[in-house]
Amino acid sequence: MNIVVVKYNAGNIFSVINGLKRIGVEPTLSGDPEIIRAADKVIFPGVGEASTTMAYLRETKLDQVIRDLKQPTLGICIGLQLMCKSSEEGNTQCLGIFDEEVKKFVPTLHEQKVPHMGWNTLEEMNSPLFKNLPQNPFVYYVHSFCASIGQNTIAQTNYIQPYSAALHKNNFYAVQFHPEKSGHIGEIILKNFIEL
Repeated sequence: MNIVVVKYNAGNIFSVINGLKRIGVEPTLSGDPEIIRAADKVIFPGVGEASTTMAYLRETKLDQVIRDLKQPTLGICIGLQLMCKSSEEGNTQCLGIFDEEVKKFVPTLHEQKVPHMGWNTLEEMNSPLFKNLPQNPFVYYVHSFCASIGQNTIAQTNYIQPYSAALHKNNFYAVQFHPEKSGHIGEIILKNFIEL
């Protein structure tokens, strides 16, 4: 199976590649539109800032390549945020695959730290992406912005407020947490995506 990880100006891509290798998948890392379009599955991961990342995607025409994909595609972390309609980070118009909006966490208590870093649950799971998982499993998050809960939400969590932990529409899936850093639970989720 041909799994392509999208190469663009975002960090943390190599930890996703290593996570895939741990489950026996040898992915291709590429920013080439033809290679991405020819993949069986596409993963759009990363850590970064929304406005500069979207500017890069537009400049390289990868924004249209990603929007037009027909195969199962998984966004991770900033990947999820960029697949939404817009982000408050840099007041950015994003890819618009999902209707949800991305907003910055606004702490209401002193102990609520931003970025949200660490382990938190997945709740209200409703997708084949989460098959064979225990109830309310813990996964690893690192982010300062989150997607609203809406019609595309397939799992949610609560930190400061309830928000979308995962989204799905047509062939597009996205998770706010890092499956590649979420131990055994994350490996099951990556395997489930590969088997979709």
